[in-house]
Amino acid sequence: MPSLEKALSLLDADRQGALDRLFELLRFKSISTDPAFKGDVAATADWLASHLNALGFEASARKTPGHPIVVAKAKAARADAPHVLFYGHYDVQPVDPLELWETDPFAPSLKEIEPGWSQILARGAGDDKGQVMTFVEACRAFKANGGLPCHVTILLEGEEESGSTSLPAFLAENAKALKADLMLVCDTNMWSRDTPLITCMLRGLAQEEVTIKAASRDLHSGMFGGAAVNPIHVLAQVIAGLRDKDGAITLPNFYDGVAELPADIKAQWAALKFDEAAFLGDVGLSVPAGEANYSVLEQIWARPTCDVNGIWGGYTAPGSKTVLPAQAHAKFSFRLVGKQNPKEILENFRAYVKANLPDDCEAEFLNHGASAAITLPFQSEAIQRASRALQAEWGKAPVLAASGGSVPIVGIFKRELKMDSLMVGFGLDDDRIHSPNEKYELSSFQKGARSWARILDALAN
Repeated sequence: MPSLEKALSLLDADRQGALDRLFELLRFKSISTDPAFKGDVAATADWLASHLNALGFEASARKTPGHPIVVAKAKAARADAPHVLFYGHYDVQPVDPLELWETDPFAPSLKEIEPGWSQILARGAGDDKGQVMTFVEACRAFKANGGLPCHVTILLEGEEESGSTSLPAFLAENAKALKADLMLVCDTNMWSRDTPLITCMLRGLAQEEVTIKAASRDLHSGMFGGAAVNPIHVLAQVIAGLRDKDGAITLPNFYDGVAELPADIKAQWAALKFDEAAFLGDVGLSVPAGEANYSVLEQIWARPTCDVNGIWGGYTAPGSKTVLPAQAHAKFSFRLVGKQNPKEILENFRAYVKANLPDDCEAEFLNHGASAAITLPFQSEAIQRASRALQAEWGKAPVLAASGGSVPIVGIFKRELKMDSLMVGFGLDDDRIHSPNEKYELSSFQKGARSWARILDALAN
């Protein structure tokens, strides 16, 4: 039967071998967005399938209309063990601008920052090949030591960086085969280099484009100014009415389904001593602009928003042109939390816009997608077990955090497979993912593998 302590010892004894295997994977130019690298992406999938087969998984690279999806399955040493589905991706972002890289992005290297502190440099080191291999190495250690503590299915896609176009249909077609008790996601970060983190909340996202139309054509402001309605003025008034003086969103029923944070989580976040001044100061700001009476962490992690992402209309080229535009446009996004219903939010938004239109104006709407928030119970059994496992490895309790952004893949799995996710990753905010000189901390790779071994053992026992 599997022994956690033996698995951890094997991971420590084979650190160089694990690094060699990661470097081999990092050499593949698996850029999914550029058709010129289609063959490289397919070769990466084949390497992963072969690698997992050699570990004792039943693995294959499945064809899709886009890039292959790698699926691997292995049974636990105990028949009644829980079943987990691990998700990651093997594709990477383009490397441009190449001249800003200090090293060849597909020639991985280890850079010592100071004694005892080294970084892995390569495209994909942090997003997501290094993260994927932490889990694979944990599985390797158990497979060499009596078998896995959990039944494991691994799903690695090759289109995450290009929109996961093929994934929803693949999940729908293979739902029964992929169904598990829990999904494990590694594409997330730690709180700091020595403090682990479990992401328990993901904000949803709804996006809407609005066009307000007035006159049948652009008008001369000298001839029509004062008499003709200006749709830019109308749009500006619509936008101004969306927030009150305290930063709250004024849409009717907007806060339906928004719950306050549990007191213990609120206290934990306060204890993090997040530097609000530094956070805003890094981007040239100084005053929090969200809802009053909520900390900046609460504003970006656990509160809903309504933002204008772009606005245009009339003459915007150099110089001047005294025109009254016939149309004005804006793009809006809503970050959603808790049980907010994206469909109802957008319906209420459209009703609000229409109710604030003067005579001679009409509005057209174009939706750019909507997805609900994901909230996992902070006290769920999986989170509690994973928390104990991470504390045992890192010597401190993990931060139970929320993500201000959205991770669409988690919503897709929830919708298609009705599965909750455990989101544990070992990246850092300064890993420069999607940018030149991407890196992954060596400690994240090594202790990440040990952490997954502890989590698998904790979920099984």
